[in-house]
Amino acid sequence: MPSRYLSFRCSVPWLILLLQALFLIRSFLGFPVAGGIYSPSNFYPEFQDVNHMVVFGFGFFLMVLRRYGFSSTAFNFLLIVLGVQCSVLIEDCFVFLRVQQDEVGMKSLAKAVVSMTAVVISTGAVLGKANPVQLIVMTLVELIVFYVSRCINRTVLQVPEHLTLMHVHLFGAYFGVAVTSRFPEPPPGLDKNRSTPKSELFSVLGTVFVWVFWPSFNSILADSKKEAVLNTYLALAVSAVAAFMLSALTSKDGKFRMTHIHSAVLAGGVTISFTAHSIQHPWIAMILGLLGSGLSILGSHCLQRCFNPALKLQDTSGVHFTFGLPAVLGAVAAVVLCVVEKGINKQWNNLSSLGYLIFVDIGAFCQTISTALVTGLVTGFILNIKLLKAVHVSKYFDDQFYWEVSFKMISG
Repeated sequence: MPSRYLSFRCSVPWLILLLQALFLIRSFLGFPVAGGIYSPSNFYPEFQDVNHMVVFGFGFFLMVLRRYGFSSTAFNFLLIVLGVQCSVLIEDCFVFLRVQQDEVGMKSLAKAVVSMTAVVISTGAVLGKANPVQLIVMTLVELIVFYVSRCINRTVLQVPEHLTLMHVHLFGAYFGVAVTSRFPEPPPGLDKNRSTPKSELFSVLGTVFVWVFWPSFNSILADSKKEAVLNTYLALAVSAVAAFMLSALTSKDGKFRMTHIHSAVLAGGVTISFTAHSIQHPWIAMILGLLGSGLSILGSHCLQRCFNPALKLQDTSGVHFTFGLPAVLGAVAAVVLCVVEKGINKQWNNLSSLGYLIFVDIGAFCQTISTALVTGLVTGFILNIKLLKAVHVSKYFDDQFYWEVSFKMISG
């Protein structure tokens, strides 16, 4: 045990220092002046909303394990502050390669924070299994691949910029599921991966924070901000109501289950992320919120009982049915709404144009999910090499391996 602690002492601080030195060099060579960073000033409140959502909301959202609270929140914060800087650096590389326009200031920073949501979602799938070195390496790889995926959607398929960012839920969920499939399963007798009322309470607090700020997340880069905010809020409201209803209906004793509330109340925001800016009738947003919540709860039953054991997956925070399945539903809904809109406007005479729009939507969805799965599997293999000091399965889901904790906290 002491040698393993020593190895982390010799690797984690120096890896962080190396990355921060790289970011500082980049900042010294090419970062804009302060006036450019805070321009336009009216963009800052929306950025703060998204920043609160990602840092505070998701930090507490991941506190589902009874003995992994320190690591859930602190590692999430560490990955965000490193990942945002890395995102800005990657974007600079794409600008240098002339595959993307140069954007300075708050908009570039906001895109970096939104992109980090993919990493936060993926972290929920491997929560308690990956050590800090593995998480940092996963963050760097995932951000690079996600930017490449966005670039393909934007340049080849001509997907609008803000919609390429809305694939963040889809990419993060399936990248995380693919990565966690390469980690060894914990032994059957290990009970540290369960929650307690206290950990679930903190997790739901994070869920509420994410819920409150989600309209800003979906609208921060959209052209029609008012429509995006209204539709997102209505979808979230309906998904929250449906979560309570379906939770009582699907439980054996008719009581609410906190795991349902923890995941399904956010499903509406994920489902409508692709279409929030374009929906002109609020009732459509409400239906999508209802369908997203239902898919999240019913999907969790099916996945946890059937597919996860068969595929040997242990999605610690349930990101697949919280973000993955609703994102798939949202992508399908975007295609259906596109076809219906063209039919209402009697534009089906130009079938080639309609077919191209459908091809773009389906192509972007398939490219994103396939890239996430393939690169996630490769990343999972990389994270388990000896050089990255993989944690033994008996040390999964335990703060004591990384933090100084009191005996009272451990026993509680």
